[in-house]
Amino acid sequence: MSPDRFEAMGVDVLVGGATEAELEAIGLLFEKLERTFSRFRPDSELNRVNAAPAEFVAASQMFVRVLALALDAASRTDGLVDPTLGAAIEAAGYDRDFAHVTVDERPPAAGVPGSWRHVRVAGPLVFRYPGTKLDLNCVVKGLAVDAALQQLAGDGFVAAGGDVGVRGTAVVGLPGGGSLTLRDGGVATSGTTHRLWLRGGESQHHLIDPRTGRPSMSPWSEVTVAAGSCLEADVAAKAAFLLGDSGPDWLDERELPGRFRAGVREVANESWRRALEPEPAQAA
Repeated sequence: MSPDRFEAMGVDVLVGGATEAELEAIGLLFEKLERTFSRFRPDSELNRVNAAPAEFVAASQMFVRVLALALDAASRTDGLVDPTLGAAIEAAGYDRDFAHVTVDERPPAAGVPGSWRHVRVAGPLVFRYPGTKLDLNCVVKGLAVDAALQQLAGDGFVAAGGDVGVRGTAVVGLPGGGSLTLRDGGVATSGTTHRLWLRGGESQHHLIDPRTGRPSMSPWSEVTVAAGSCLEADVAAKAAFLLGDSGPDWLDERELPGRFRAGVREVANESWRRALEPEPAQAA
């Protein structure tokens, strides 16, 4: 049976193994997350929180839960995956839905480094410096895939852009060709292949280095990571991309398989090579 398809969060979402009711629940889940965390909907809760003039602002249970996950991701990656880069990505020119981002002769605005250590969650309250622009896309899509997968009663998969979650076993195609067999886990790709634009004659992309507040100068064009969940894979892929040449070893330290691409050149870390090795035959 062909997978079902709909559009959300600016990408095509594919769902395999869902009943009609499960597919409807998954569609509503993606819509709720997009309505809450979109940078491009004036009435989103994200924009309301970002516009609040006080140091603290009340937020919904969903918002504080997702922000807490984003802050945990920042902590686990030493700030590489940072939820406070909204101003930085706007400075690079990504200030509207990507379909409407056009060539701009003006140079990029000054970079805005990340400030995740200045953000706190306490019950329903979010504490941050006024003017901080949160951007929770660093975790929202991976979280959406994992949550959607939980709507399935049986085996199946959910794919959103470069993020895939699988219950059971499925063959997952890889960017640039090839595939892997994924069992009860997630795979995610972070890269600059599809979302590029020009600002002041300079190529820009959405993967911001929080240390500079500017688009990363990573040598990689794409990094793919497999993990126990889509969220874990997504966070790790972003961090490994931003780490540049240190990315493969960083993933190996965490026993996460990763494949790195720089144009036509491919580099697989040791964990990836081990994961793809055939299991030895059992003695009779």
